[in-house]
Amino acid sequence: MTTSPLPPADSHPAAPCGCPDLAAAGLAASRRSVLRTAALGGLALTVGGAVVTRAPASAAAAEGDDWALVVVSLRGASDGLSMVVPHGDQAYYDARPNISIAADRLLMADAMFGFHPAMSALQPLWSAGSLAAVHATGLPVANRSHFSAMEEVEDADPGTSARVGWLNRLLGADSLTSPLQGLSVGNRPLAMVGPEPTMSVSDVNGVKVGGASVLDSSDRRFASLERAWRGSVPGPATMAAGMSAALTAASQFQAVKDVASTATFPTSSLGKALAVVSRTIRADVGSSVFTVDSGDWDMHTDIGSSTSGWMVNNARDLATSIAAFFDDLGDAASRTTLVTISEFGRRVAENANRGLDHGWGNVMLVAGAGVKGGQYYGTWPGLATGVNADVSVTTDYRSVLGEVVATRTSASLATVFPGFTREKVGFMSSL
Repeated sequence: MTTSPLPPADSHPAAPCGCPDLAAAGLAASRRSVLRTAALGGLALTVGGAVVTRAPASAAAAEGDDWALVVVSLRGASDGLSMVVPHGDQAYYDARPNISIAADRLLMADAMFGFHPAMSALQPLWSAGSLAAVHATGLPVANRSHFSAMEEVEDADPGTSARVGWLNRLLGADSLTSPLQGLSVGNRPLAMVGPEPTMSVSDVNGVKVGGASVLDSSDRRFASLERAWRGSVPGPATMAAGMSAALTAASQFQAVKDVASTATFPTSSLGKALAVVSRTIRADVGSSVFTVDSGDWDMHTDIGSSTSGWMVNNARDLATSIAAFFDDLGDAASRTTLVTISEFGRRVAENANRGLDHGWGNVMLVAGAGVKGGQYYGTWPGLATGVNADVSVTTDYRSVLGEVVATRTSASLATVFPGFTREKVGFMSSL
C-alpha cells in the first residue's frame, strides 16, 4: 500500500461546522455514554476494555453462523455526491463550480456515475463484481438533525417508544445466542441496543480479566472467577448471570487474540476497527453482526479539492480500510457482507465556505458475499441547482438493508423492520 503525504483521515479542518448538537457533545460518544447506552439493553459489565451487555435470558455460546454482516456508519452525514459522482447530470457541475470532480478523473465510471479518485483501493472489488453502489437512498422523509436522524435510521421502527435497534432485532430474529453474536468495535450504536446480548470493544488486547494472564480456565484466577459466578438464578438479569456471560465472552475472545492480521490496514480508527472485525470473523467465535464508525463527515466548510483535503482524506481512508478488510478475511470473505450508511446526505449546491450543508439523499456501498457488484443501482431522481436543493430519496434505506438481511440471513423482515415492505433493489443474489 502506498503512503500518502496528506493528513490522516481522522483529522479535519478546525472550522465551525454549524451543528450545535455535534459541537455540544462531540461527534463520537464518550465512554460514559457508551456504558449508559449499553445499560438500556440489560446488564452491562466491563471486562478489561470490553463492555458486555447481558440480556435477561441465558446466553450460551454458539458456533459461528454462515453469515456475517458489517455495518460501517459514516458519522456526520457523508456527501454521496462526492463519493459516487453523478457526472452524467450537468446540474452537479452547475451547483458545484469550485468543488466538483471532473468526469475524466472518476474511477469505475459508467455513463452516469463514477467513484471519487481517492477511492482507487476499491477497484479490485468492483472489477471482481463484489462491490455495488446504491444511489439516492435515505429516510422516507428528510430529517436534518444529526442525532434525530441517527436515531431514526438505527431504530428503523417509526412511531415506537421501544429502545430496540434494528440490528438487535436481527440478532433475536435469527436465533443467535452467543455473547459475541453482536460486536461493536468502538462506540455501541442504537442499532445494537435491545434485549439481545452484545459486546463492545475498543481494542483486542484490551479484553482481559484482572489478575488472569489468559482468558480460559487454565488460568487459576480465571477458573476461580468462573466457579464463583457459575450459579446464575432464573428470572431477571442478575449480577451472577451477567458476570457469567461476561466471562464466557472474554473466554471466546481469546481465540480472536490468537488470530493475526495478514493485510496492511490504515492506522486510522476505521482501519484499526475493521482489523478487529476481520480477526473476529476469522476466529469463528459466534459473531455475526458488527458495527464500526467512520467519521467525521460533517463538511460544512473546506471540503477540499479532488486531489487534497478533507473529503480526499476520508474517501481514501474508507476505501483503503474496506479493501484491506476483504484482503484480510481470506476465505471468510465468502460469508461476509459489508454495508455503509450515513444519517443523511448533503445539499446539491456548495455553500459560500466551499462546503456543503445538511441534505437528504445519499449513496450506500455494499460489498462482499452475495453482492452483484460492478454496477450502480437505484433510481436517479435528477438534480436541481437551487441553494436548498436536495438529492431526493427514491430508495428507502431499509430496502437496501432489508435486501441484505433477506438474502444472507434466516431472519423475518417483519421482525427486523416492523411495518415496512421493502422494494427489490436487485444488488443481492439469493443464497
